[in-house]
Amino acid sequence: MTPSAPEPPAELAAPVPGTRMTDAYLRTMGRVAYLWGWPLVNMHNRLTAMERVPAPGLLGGVVPAGPPGSLGMLHDYVLARERIVACPNQDVVYGMGVLDARRGPSVVQVPDFGDRFWVYQAVDQRTEAFARLGAMHGTKPGCYLLAPTGWNGRVPDGIAGVFRFDTRIAACIPRVFMNDTDEDRAAVRPLVNRIMAYPLAEFTGEARTTDWSKAPDHPAADAMGGERETRWVDPAAFFDILPAVLGEVPPRAGEEALYRVLHSLVDEAAREPRIAAALRDAAVDADATLLAELFEFRNIGVPLDHHWSTPRNGAEFGTDYLNRAAMAKANIFVNAPSETAYFYQDQDDTGALLDGTHAYTLTFAAGALPPVKGFWSATLYNEHHFFHPNDLDRHSLGTKNTGLRLGTDGSLTLYAGAAPPADEADLPNWLPAPAGRFSLYLRAYWPDRTALDGTWRPPAVTRPL
Repeated sequence: MTPSAPEPPAELAAPVPGTRMTDAYLRTMGRVAYLWGWPLVNMHNRLTAMERVPAPGLLGGVVPAGPPGSLGMLHDYVLARERIVACPNQDVVYGMGVLDARRGPSVVQVPDFGDRFWVYQAVDQRTEAFARLGAMHGTKPGCYLLAPTGWNGRVPDGIAGVFRFDTRIAACIPRVFMNDTDEDRAAVRPLVNRIMAYPLAEFTGEARTTDWSKAPDHPAADAMGGERETRWVDPAAFFDILPAVLGEVPPRAGEEALYRVLHSLVDEAAREPRIAAALRDAAVDADATLLAELFEFRNIGVPLDHHWSTPRNGAEFGTDYLNRAAMAKANIFVNAPSETAYFYQDQDDTGALLDGTHAYTLTFAAGALPPVKGFWSATLYNEHHFFHPNDLDRHSLGTKNTGLRLGTDGSLTLYAGAAPPADEADLPNWLPAPAGRFSLYLRAYWPDRTALDGTWRPPAVTRPL
């Protein structure tokens, strides 16, 4: 048997310090670093923003937030003017909190939701899930600990379970399903008021309660300003932040060589202004080209029939840096597939981009709605992946709606366009669109296996003649 070649010494796995780096090399590796690091820098900067929040509450009266180690909760659907996270969901009551390993563990409270759908997303700095908390996981009510892997303190009595993350930064995002009725709003608020997160040092062994309808409002222009998502990553500053991020996110098995290459880039940039400038230019170019393309749903995920696409490994990316960056750019904080199946659409059945000056239909045959154990919804987003303000304040339709009109054959047709459908009886099934580009987005929470393996696929979006 031919002996295998010996592994090179670790110190030889990256360019030797002081090695000449050509502009072409720096452009290439700078783009690779930007693709790899964009989600991680995004999370780093979200922590920086939360460090300025004085107490759990709302940013700009819109976005739930809290100081690192805590979270804030809404008590109703998110408002259309929210700009902190693209692709918000108007089917659940949201919460949001950022964790910092340097501050130690946090306790997160799970009330008894009964048969109501709920899930708490917990992701690390890579935007990957590290906890399983939700109806689909059979989680029991109680207090749970979200703790850094390096924390070796005593877990106190009264903690039902511990989930660990190995990066400096993590996020916890509760979602609680709510029907679009006043009765269900009243029913969900006592549950939401028992959702809290706080540092372990504040844990007394007893669950706490807060009235989130009276949460303090903290000024934050970025929570609702402009048309686009808050700019969490400035490409001109990316390589200034990357050294810190490399220390916040440890390499996984197989990533050691990549880390050595990235370290060589930032080390040489610190030594030579020409290299720093070249990397900065590479990041600016990658932001305007590579990452801009990944914002478009038609460019990401696994293609399906009728121009739909779907991510297969949301929040479970591993070394799939392409999909990790694409999800972070187009739709950050997607759930793991066992929690949610997502389907994206920018085009009609002919391949033309969706445009609100036209009318479109999406028809589910009888018995062919998205197969779920939780709920499903179809949401309409404008070209910036946010809600389109409209007089109905309607941005999604699905399980939450009790008044949808079915066809005589049991089918369900949804309508999308700037103008309402011609038949007034179809108005409950209409998603108002801007007079320009828009996207459609199907969510299947607690999906059946058939929604994940391709057995079930969304129907075509058609433009009737």
